[in-house]
Amino acid sequence: MQKIFAANWKMHKTRAEAGQCSASLANALGAGTTASGALVLVFAPFTCIDVVAGAFAEVPFLACGGQDCYPAAEGAFTGEISPTMLADVGATWVLTGHSERRHVLGEDDALVARKTTFALEQGLNVMLCIGETLEERENGQLCDVLERQLTSVFDAMPDILRGNALAGRFAVAYEPVWAIGTGKVAGQAEVLDAHATVRTLLQKLVGATAVDLPILYGGSVKPTNAAGLMSLDNVDGLLVGGASLDAQSFLQIIGA
Repeated sequence: MQKIFAANWKMHKTRAEAGQCSASLANALGAGTTASGALVLVFAPFTCIDVVAGAFAEVPFLACGGQDCYPAAEGAFTGEISPTMLADVGATWVLTGHSERRHVLGEDDALVARKTTFALEQGLNVMLCIGETLEERENGQLCDVLERQLTSVFDAMPDILRGNALAGRFAVAYEPVWAIGTGKVAGQAEVLDAHATVRTLLQKLVGATAVDLPILYGGSVKPTNAAGLMSLDNVDGLLVGGASLDAQSFLQIIGA
């Protein structure tokens, strides 16, 4: 399975800043210095997607994605963006269900499921984010939360998108909400347990093809902990927030 290193720039970077950072990544990775066959993604702000996609155009294992989309082709949805619009400016991936969309902006499981399914139907690849809050973890609800979040998506997914059709087009990012932007990182035992749970749930939902679906860890990933995280079973990549804003920091994570 191809490893995935994904940067989520969130609400950071002007077009000029995005151009500088993505050019640095493309120059370094295109020279074959670090990626070792991995897929490297940048989830850029909507205003910068074309800049990043342009910088990545000559390096086949670099790709750009949007941080969100709306589950409609077009319409009276002020402030929203469709999968077709994302693809039009060079995005090939999209994030759905990020914890900040769920817990800051109030998206529920049903909306995340609609976004995920529609984006896949429209031809985008999707990275679905799931994870528990600190309260849910302390109450022993980890498995219940992950099962609810995954099942809601697959219940909404037509059969034509399941199984082999998802290989190379769908990834899951486990992000413990309590470890995002806090400097805290789940311990190795906690990561192993959560990722094993996700793999088991995927097997229940899609069968044997679950082994082809990457599971990424996201939660205060840094150059200093990347190698340890990547050494764990069922950790097929990393979703990186703040540490991806600097090209050299992100390159260190990829190279770790």
